[in-house]
Amino acid sequence: MSIWWSLQLRREAASVPLARRLLIGAMESAGVDADISHELSVALTEACANAVQHGGGRSQVFQVTASMLGDTCRIEVTDGGPGFPEGAAIPFTEPPELLPCGRGLRLIEALSDRVRIGNQPGSGGAVVTFDKTLKWREGAALLQAS
Repeated sequence: MSIWWSLQLRREAASVPLARRLLIGAMESAGVDADISHELSVALTEACANAVQHGGGRSQVFQVTASMLGDTCRIEVTDGGPGFPEGAAIPFTEPPELLPCGRGLRLIEALSDRVRIGNQPGSGGAVVTFDKTLKWREGAALLQAS
């Protein structure tokens, strides 16, 4: 069994906790370990906050897509803003105190197993994708249904 969902949210601060609560609810229902659920929800909060803060321009919305397939959770947050500067990559090489921004991306990197940042082809807009290996509570729903 797998879980997949996608949301289109208004680019406003009130959307961030909504996305976080939906992710936590899905992971809790599936039986994901509480520590992993917390780490992913913090990473999602950072990615959504970045979309709200930096994702302006053409669009007043941003999109969150999450999936749990097997032992992997993948989350993608896409916005309609100017996107990342040419050549931006994770891991960052600059010390965090020298970065004008990007601390949220460092937190996402620390809480995830793999992070990719980029821009939407042709239209711009940032795309942040991060994966994490899931751990399960005993008797987890997804493990029983597999």
